[in-house]
Amino acid sequence: MRDPPKNPVLDAVQKNLMAALDERKAALRAAGKTLYDFGLGDPKEPTPPFLREALRAAVPEVSQYPSPRGTPALRRAAAGYLARRFGVSLDPDRQVVPATGAKEAIFHLPLAFAGGPRRKVVMPDPAYPTYEVGARFAGLEPVKVPLTAANRFLVEPEALGEAVLSGTLLFWLCSPHNPTGAVAPRDYLERLGRAARRHGFIVVSDECYADVWFGERPASMLEVQVENVLAVHSCSKRSGMTGYRSGFVAGDADLVALVQRMRSHPGVASPDFVSAAAAAAWGDDAHAEERRRIFAAKRERFLAFFAARGLEVHGSEATLYLWVKVPAGHDSASYALALLEEGVVVAPGTAFGAGEGYVRVALVPTLAECDAALGAWGRVKA
Repeated sequence: MRDPPKNPVLDAVQKNLMAALDERKAALRAAGKTLYDFGLGDPKEPTPPFLREALRAAVPEVSQYPSPRGTPALRRAAAGYLARRFGVSLDPDRQVVPATGAKEAIFHLPLAFAGGPRRKVVMPDPAYPTYEVGARFAGLEPVKVPLTAANRFLVEPEALGEAVLSGTLLFWLCSPHNPTGAVAPRDYLERLGRAARRHGFIVVSDECYADVWFGERPASMLEVQVENVLAVHSCSKRSGMTGYRSGFVAGDADLVALVQRMRSHPGVASPDFVSAAAAAAWGDDAHAEERRRIFAAKRERFLAFFAARGLEVHGSEATLYLWVKVPAGHDSASYALALLEEGVVVAPGTAFGAGEGYVRVALVPTLAECDAALGAWGRVKA
């Protein structure tokens, strides 16, 4: 169709990072270039065998529609994980709803609450782009708050002022934070919880990297309070299940009920055989600890290399990402391009919003590939 009708939101948001990087990488590979890809958060370590076996064992002879509420076993496993990991006791039937991965949940979640007088969605900047995309498609107004090392990569709620907070519907927290790897301390979570009750907004806490940490264990917003709070979790990074597309939303029972009602309409329920694998993942902690050790080994190699090269790393307390300040004479794009010429793929900080002056390094290649990539990186002049 010539000049088809188009939702203006498509032009209001930047091009999907994954699609843009994939196009460029495909062109370079077609030209015979060997690439070490640290651009996208999709680790190469195999999904643990017991999770693959759980999925295969659950494939039925007759395929039928799954429930948007997920299986009872998955809801119980998610609640069990929250109890073990954070000491939070939730009713699996009233306070947990499975999702087809965190990205799907993040995109659709504003639709459950949009339509009233509150229209603002507060979010960190830089951040996971889907916070903004989901808000815009729901007809809401993104309020992007710049993060810096000086403010510890945190959005202080009361600093936004009454005019913003009184109109805020959702307040996105991401801890550990993508892309910077910063972790919100407990006193910040407490301040945010008090502000949510005082001003009547919903805190949505993206906790998908809560089990990829290297120092003090990150806390959940749910440890501070459940009222006015939803937490989003995912099997992707914790369990090496990015392709399974499985996660969950948990928290305030009244809010979860609205999310469940909304999710009954778009047809986004995970197949039951995926849910069986996810239930097995949430029920086991040993595999997550092993994956954390692997990410730690990669991280140590890169931190030593950056220190030797005089490259500053900010944030980066957790997650599988390193937030690296570009050297003098470069901006985010030019440094990413210089690395790309040597076959090292990183994401310019601007791909996540207000990230100029940084690149994000996702520790997704194998250890052997990381070692080879550091050799290639060393050929790039600072």
